Amino acid sequence: MQIEFSAESDQGKIRESNEDSYVANGDHAIFLVADGMGGHAAGEIASQIAAAAVEEALLQREPGFEMRELMRLAVENANERVFDTQKVKPEFSGMGSTLTVLTFFDSHYYVAQVGDSRAYLFRDGALSQLTQDHSVVWSLFESGVLSKDDISHHPQKNLITRSIGTHPEVEIDLLTDKVSAGDVYLLCSDGLTDVLTDEDIERAMKNGEGNPQKISEELIREANSGGGPDNITVIVVRLVP
Repeated sequence: MQIEFSAESDQGKIRESNEDSYVANGDHAIFLVADGMGGHAAGEIASQIAAAAVEEALLQREPGFEMRELMRLAVENANERVFDTQKVKPEFSGMGSTLTVLTFFDSHYYVAQVGDSRAYLFRDGALSQLTQDHSVVWSLFESGVLSKDDISHHPQKNLITRSIGTHPEVEIDLLTDKVSAGDVYLLCSDGLTDVLTDEDIERAMKNGEGNPQKISEELIREANSGGGPDNITVIVVRLVP
């Protein structure tokens, strides 16, 4: 299958800078979103280091590689680089990043997840969230204390339980499944999902009629129309027969 994609990152209406980073490498089917955290530009540095480390690792595929293992090693490498940077540059102490990675190989998609950026799949007219947020509020949602729509309004919504670079080791969610012609995948930072519900995202997918550029532009526009309280990054990938 061929890949069509669009990647957009917007500062939003409130933030003074954009600490999101992304990779959209269509030639090698590497897509990722990283949402940095940490003051004095440290978040931007963390997300840039993480994004570059993962892309570099995934490009160095050796014959006979196993994709799940390669994804795991790539994310671990990103974690090590961000963590080690703080040792030599104390001014970046406490920085970290989320990381959501998507790639394709041998008729399967592969996703690696750390933090609360998300991956979605739009298939046969229906949207499903592939990843789980590593956050305090997601735990409350899973336990039935919160509804999913309440997550974005909770005062602890920004407390994540896993991140890249804040500890010497990181726990990674890895998932894979077969692809289907016409699949549309969305990677996004929480600047989108803190404003738009899954129903809003699904409607944008339908309105975009499978066109990644139209979908990404509508999602960014709607998030900013909803206040744009955070940086907004979206990558839309469509598989074409």
